[in-house]
Amino acid sequence: MDLLIAVLPAIFWGSQVLITMKLGGGAYSQTLGTAFGALIFSIVIYAVVQPTFTWLIFGVGVVSGLFWAIGQGNQLIAVNNIGVSKAMPISTGLQLVGTALFGVIVFHEWQTTTAIVLGIIAIVCILVGIILTSKEDHDDEGKKNFKKGVITLLISTAGFIGYAVIARFFEVTSWELVLPQAMGMSLGAIALTARHKPFNKYALFNIISGLVWAAGNLFLFISQPKVGVAISFSLSQCGVIISTLGGIFLLGEKKTKKQLVYIAIGIVFIIVGVALLGITKDS
Repeated sequence: MDLLIAVLPAIFWGSQVLITMKLGGGAYSQTLGTAFGALIFSIVIYAVVQPTFTWLIFGVGVVSGLFWAIGQGNQLIAVNNIGVSKAMPISTGLQLVGTALFGVIVFHEWQTTTAIVLGIIAIVCILVGIILTSKEDHDDEGKKNFKKGVITLLISTAGFIGYAVIARFFEVTSWELVLPQAMGMSLGAIALTARHKPFNKYALFNIISGLVWAAGNLFLFISQPKVGVAISFSLSQCGVIISTLGGIFLLGEKKTKKQLVYIAIGIVFIIVGVALLGITKDS
């Protein structure tokens, strides 16, 4: 049962982007709706758990949520431009590499020889996976769009890394952060999208997407003390399999047989990298 709970974040997060694209709307309406859905979910969680706030917790949570809005907004822009099956493996891989390097440089992780060796191999595997999943024949216009998509994903990665590491830097626990983060997410989403008139029916539809994302977040919190951070982290990142394959087979994103082979091999490399990063957390 504990492992089943630990798998749920991957299922929810891997499905979230597919649900978002099915619900429709532009990236800005999608971002706003997702943030509002997460806020609604967090208010319910707060009513049940009733964690204690301090000004530090509140401030860290809001700032963390603002970073999330940057990450989510730009990720959805890239997804809308280059497709789920291409954007999500690149996004996931860049986040994994970025957070791993941040952990080494700032938090002095990988202090043993084993951790260093495994960590380096993990990063190489993830980078190889990114290259393989993004491998595609482009015309000039396609190359231009892909380049713009990658730049957007780099901005998204910076936002998601900020979201992930700021709470750890201040050593704020998960349950205390849920509501302040969601408030920051909503404020950031409003600021990021306000000029693009995001308040429409698609923003309302995408509240569902936000509820799905928040459910994944909830099960991650629940699974960590049950199976450990390393296992819960590794399993949660496997959602990239669902989002990538879903983009191809559910959303109908066209790929040649050769591209499908590259994508399959790339996903394997990313998952191996994820598993090795998980092991370094225990090394």
